[in-house]
Amino acid sequence: MSGHVAVLGAGSWGTAFAKILADAGRDVTIWARRRPVAEAIRTRRRNPDYLPELLLPELVTATGDAAEAITGAEVVVLAVPSQTLRGNLADWSGHLAPDATLVSLMKGIELGTTRRMSEVIVETAGVTADQVVVVSGPNLAPEIAAEQPAATVVAGTDARRAALVQSSIRTPYFRPYTNDDVIGCELGGAVKNVIALAYGIATSMGFGDNTRAMLMTRGLAETARLGVALGADPITFAGLAGMGDLVASCSSPLARNRTFGEHLGRGETLEQAQAATRQTAEGVKSCLAIRDLARAHGVEMPITEQIERICHEGMDPRLAVDALMSRTAKPESYE
Repeated sequence: MSGHVAVLGAGSWGTAFAKILADAGRDVTIWARRRPVAEAIRTRRRNPDYLPELLLPELVTATGDAAEAITGAEVVVLAVPSQTLRGNLADWSGHLAPDATLVSLMKGIELGTTRRMSEVIVETAGVTADQVVVVSGPNLAPEIAAEQPAATVVAGTDARRAALVQSSIRTPYFRPYTNDDVIGCELGGAVKNVIALAYGIATSMGFGDNTRAMLMTRGLAETARLGVALGADPITFAGLAGMGDLVASCSSPLARNRTFGEHLGRGETLEQAQAATRQTAEGVKSCLAIRDLARAHGVEMPITEQIERICHEGMDPRLAVDALMSRTAKPESYE
């Protein structure tokens, strides 16, 4: 691959992904919103705000100028909070090469439009759908930064571009698999954030493994229901971008949505939980968009509905548990 790779976003996952790219032999330019962060990465090879113990490879540099990062990049990686994507990309799209491959690391559904991130990219950047590749899986940034073995899914409708990204991020510690189910991979990544909130709430409320296993399993069921309604392959949800990502996000204390949920489960308000975690919990905002998307397609998503009520209507988590457990009995059907 000629030219450098641009990584737009210097959060935990953007920083770890830049390391992966560099370890795979790519020249990488990170765009950081805050110029002091870009300066620290460029001069000290460390991100002082995220993963500060990580010494980035020499192939990584940084800038506070997005146009500088994007110009000449054959691959542009988008690693910003999902609800900021449209506004950011509107400013950046004029600098994209006409045939650039755009890689989405974001896991969310846009508020108001209920668009998946790849759809927002196509609309805002004026690119074709086959130029967009989605990376999704059980990818906790601190573990990957420590080079612990991990895998991911690279999903795209253009097999050539998916293979290009796959080869660009394959390292001895990071194993990417290609897939053509963009819808399934994106929904798996978005909905698991909501289920991880529920898991964190249940953990703080003192519930044990039966309850937590129920939340993961039934959470996966409602994810798959929505996915199938939108045209996804149900098998995707049994893989890395489905069950794999869900298990990691629910079970790991490193996962920000689970951690945020733990604060809510202790009776904290949304504002108190946000102040305590100091990181974006994508599920808090996405649960609104996912609920709207499900209603528009006539899909039942009871866990998502209750998380929306806890986060945005101030519902007591104990009442949410009662509401879930008192639902009408029905068969366990995945049709």
